[in-house]
Amino acid sequence: MKLPSPVAVPLVALLALAACGTSPRSAGDPPSSAPPASPTATPSASVRSPVVRSPVAYDRALHDELIAMLHRDQADREGTPQSESDQARTARLKDIIGTHGWPTFALVGEDGGNAAWAIAQHSDLDPAFQQQALDLLRTAVADRQASPGNLAYLEDRVAAGKGEPQVYGTQVRCGPDGPVPATPIRDEPGVERRRADAGLPTLASYLSEMTTICAQDVN
Repeated sequence: MKLPSPVAVPLVALLALAACGTSPRSAGDPPSSAPPASPTATPSASVRSPVVRSPVAYDRALHDELIAMLHRDQADREGTPQSESDQARTARLKDIIGTHGWPTFALVGEDGGNAAWAIAQHSDLDPAFQQQALDLLRTAVADRQASPGNLAYLEDRVAAGKGEPQVYGTQVRCGPDGPVPATPIRDEPGVERRRADAGLPTLASYLSEMTTICAQDVN
């Protein structure tokens, strides 16, 4: 499966497979959508202060590295073992963030930013780093340098990992009768408005797509 920009169906299926129990955490990831904003935050001490550069120059080598990391991440989840583990990709993303801050559209392009997000989304074994990545992604989205849709998924991923209610309902697991939220959805009557604000499809259409994925997983 290849990842179109900005984060479309193939990645959804992958993240959905995580929801069906093939990743360290029972929580899903995105479908056919992508990308408005959130408050800013400062990374904690375990991530080195990013180098300040003005203006930010596009870094082709970093872009290509992130895309290659994403391909290995997807291959792992499609059943092709890689020499590089999730932990290794998490460690490399930490190094990148320590040097550059969050990989923004200006620095690595939309597809490079999506790749960095997917690696953070799969950094379930390092929840402290995942929280730091979320804080940095919020800032990037506020600056229009990252995808609001990606932010929504990571926001829910971190919440579900803590056993807390989700905001957008993106994290699901495959139950006996199909997909169900991994944790309850906060203010469920307002979820469709929040999803629309983040550029996500309706919850009903998302669950319909996940129903197909769950059925494939059973078969």
